[in-house]
Amino acid sequence: NLLDLTSAQGAAICFGDNFTVIGETPSEEDLKFLVQWLKQNVDQEVFYTDSLPRIYPDAQRFKDIGSGLLAIPISKRNYVLWFRSEVIQTVNWGGDPNKAFETTHTQGTLQLSPRKSFELWKETVRLTSLPWKQVEIKTALELRKALINIVLRQADELAQLAQDLERSNAELKKFAYVASHDLQEPLNQVANYVQLLEMRYNDRLDEDASEFITFAVEGVSLMQTLIDDVLAYSKVDLQGIEFKLTEVETALDHALANLRGRIRETGAVITHDPFPTVMADSTQLMQLFQNLIGNAIKFRSEQPPEIHVGAKRLEDSWLFSVQDNGIGIEPQFSDRIFVIFQRLHTRDEYPGTGMGLAICKKILECHRGKIWVESELGHGATFYFTIPVRGRERERRNGRKTQNHIFG
Repeated sequence: NLLDLTSAQGAAICFGDNFTVIGETPSEEDLKFLVQWLKQNVDQEVFYTDSLPRIYPDAQRFKDIGSGLLAIPISKRNYVLWFRSEVIQTVNWGGDPNKAFETTHTQGTLQLSPRKSFELWKETVRLTSLPWKQVEIKTALELRKALINIVLRQADELAQLAQDLERSNAELKKFAYVASHDLQEPLNQVANYVQLLEMRYNDRLDEDASEFITFAVEGVSLMQTLIDDVLAYSKVDLQGIEFKLTEVETALDHALANLRGRIRETGAVITHDPFPTVMADSTQLMQLFQNLIGNAIKFRSEQPPEIHVGAKRLEDSWLFSVQDNGIGIEPQFSDRIFVIFQRLHTRDEYPGTGMGLAICKKILECHRGKIWVESELGHGATFYFTIPVRGRERERRNGRKTQNHIFG
């Protein structure tokens, strides 16, 4: 239907960096450059020309299908474009229009006189399409108006949804905080009285009773650990993040200092690439490394742990990796391990609550990054995560003040 609206041979919808094309259009690469040019040079509600190559020289590459352009911006990054092909025309003139007068020199004086020859003169016009009619331009404007109304309505709905989510998250955080503190007290009482029971009546208890008391104390201890982890998870919140320039190596050093005992006990060898400076929350970045390296040590094989932390620059983010030589993970469980309380082993085999990787995922979500794992059972695992380079732009979108720094 887009082609019918304007009698065009091709149309393209630019939505961010994605293009949907209909009919005959320039290549996606040419469309990207064209949209960049429109962003920099056009600020009208509608732009149209029947000779695009004359004002945008790169259009000569696709003149056969795009000599004519009609464009409407929906936002700074979204456009609808229509294209018309080149129509080579022959224009008949009564005389050469480039020689509308003649010059003569008489006694050293230059004289101008109208041309005397009006013989038929033909000119071939290229790089031009059929002109856009006013009704077609008006139709494009009406489409723009309708699309913008839809976008504004969706923006209002998203704003309302964001407000509802913010209120819901605040309530969940409050619930997690209150519940964790309120639950700790009765659990402490259970643990204390059970242990007191064991101390006072130890000589009257048989072996089974002592074992039951041990189970009760271990259950209380596990419950307390779970509550602490839930509280830690609830504290990983976008509003609480303090984004600033952070030396990744410093965050890693702090994580390794916290793991010093386990590293010494297992003989783990940890190496890393040269690290950049990123815009992040230093405490959460440290927690991220601590959880990932701690897991690599915990799920080690019979060999001493060998862990390498890598860093690689992508186009708009930094890609980090934590590679180990541990027991590995079956690929079918690569998504499940990031879910709250999800475990692949019993607590007798490996202690823990299954919250570590869920916390890692939430930290990366708050940083607008991603985390995933590549592994095979028995062949170690490599955890990857990304942190966007343009942290400062993200800060502005959140309405926070940032320092004036330039960083790579």
